[in-house]
Amino acid sequence: MSDDDVAALEEIRFQLTTEHECSYLENKQAITLFVDPEYPIVMQQYTALAKLGFRRSGEHIYRPHCTDCGLCIPVRLPVDEFKPNRSQRRNKTLNNDITFSVEDANYKDEHYDLYRRYMKGRHAGGGMDNDEPESYERLIKADWSTSKLLEFRLDTQLIMVAVIDCFDDGISAVYTFFDPDYANRGLGVFGIVSEIDYVKSLNLEWLYLGYWNPRTNKMSYKSNYKPLEFFDGKEWQWLEKI
Repeated sequence: MSDDDVAALEEIRFQLTTEHECSYLENKQAITLFVDPEYPIVMQQYTALAKLGFRRSGEHIYRPHCTDCGLCIPVRLPVDEFKPNRSQRRNKTLNNDITFSVEDANYKDEHYDLYRRYMKGRHAGGGMDNDEPESYERLIKADWSTSKLLEFRLDTQLIMVAVIDCFDDGISAVYTFFDPDYANRGLGVFGIVSEIDYVKSLNLEWLYLGYWNPRTNKMSYKSNYKPLEFFDGKEWQWLEKI
């Protein structure tokens, strides 16, 4: 981490939650470390925190801080080293009729309608399927964050949106939602491969993929994108060392 990054972190205030139900593992309690919501965070600080394994959720910046688990591991992909496997190459060929553009992270009814369809089709009953427009807006951006939307279309039809945050060394894959009617296209895979291509086009290094947890399918799939680095609390190392 550079001296500028260290300086950017010196004034930040942090808080710890009490134990709460883990979102990923049954019968587990979790603790989260997050930036004090009252602290006036700026993008330079968020960027420095991402290099320490932190992540954005709405207006909040957080990192798991569980005392007896440690299975939610920050990972990032060095895009120039990425080697797509056979399945990922097939996926890219299958979806070569889809185009994407980069848009500002502003609310659009078209995007919100797709988000609601995705949540009702894929995560019904999870709470987020009833999100109001204000909650959706907090998902796609924060006042202090440089966020963008990758807008994927088949001809003129919107079929997927990927929310990304833009750092000086790469991007963070925040959230992706797509049309459930096109689930057979493997759009989740295509979204990540497209994000990798986008980072390369910017001549940046990293795609930050959030947290990898080998014990839940919600997060274990990230190890399909290689090579990965993980943050061990002090430095980034190759995932193969785990």
